[in-house]
Amino acid sequence: MSLIEISDWGLIDYQQALTKQENLLEKIHQQSARGCLILCSHSPVVTLGRKTEPGDVFAWNGPIIEVSRGGRATYHGPSQLMVYPIINLNHSKNKFPKQDIGWFLRALESSIVNTLKKFGVDSTGKTFQKKSIEDSGTDETGVWVDAKKIASLGLAVRKWITFHGAAINLDHDPKAFQGLNPCGFKSDVMTNLEDLTGRPVNRQEFKAELISALKQQFLF
Repeated sequence: MSLIEISDWGLIDYQQALTKQENLLEKIHQQSARGCLILCSHSPVVTLGRKTEPGDVFAWNGPIIEVSRGGRATYHGPSQLMVYPIINLNHSKNKFPKQDIGWFLRALESSIVNTLKKFGVDSTGKTFQKKSIEDSGTDETGVWVDAKKIASLGLAVRKWITFHGAAINLDHDPKAFQGLNPCGFKSDVMTNLEDLTGRPVNRQEFKAELISALKQQFLF
């Protein structure tokens, strides 16, 4: 694992993907490797981040998993593309600031913003704007198109290696985000690329553009 490898796990159970992430993290740590980048999607599930509040989930009937990432409760499903960068923030060959989680989050967010622009959608990253969960009661981290949220970010770091990552809403799915307040918002605040462009998303094309944007940001 001398280079940052890219893998596509396709549709995979969330808990299985989390276990694989944690195993990769340990392997990267033991081998002092640079890291890897995972793309995938999940069967419907709600995950509870470290800042989840009572009432965030109120009528969800599917599986619920508590996780170590930042942020509040949110939904994951097959209409999304998940991006899991499992990257060693200490590795000498990674050409970005060492142990700088803020820089890392901005770079991940910018990669999504730049990819959406390729599909004709102008968006804004709000991870580091002043209005945040601390003063608004909601979690505005992630990528927004005007007043609608299209991508959510939630990161965890162990041994200076990142895991978890970003969920990008690609396809229209009327059942997504129902029965919860994703990131503290009403479910109708969430949007997706299909609705914004008025046409189905070519997932392979989107993945290729996203990988290109990530390579440009992270220089791998």
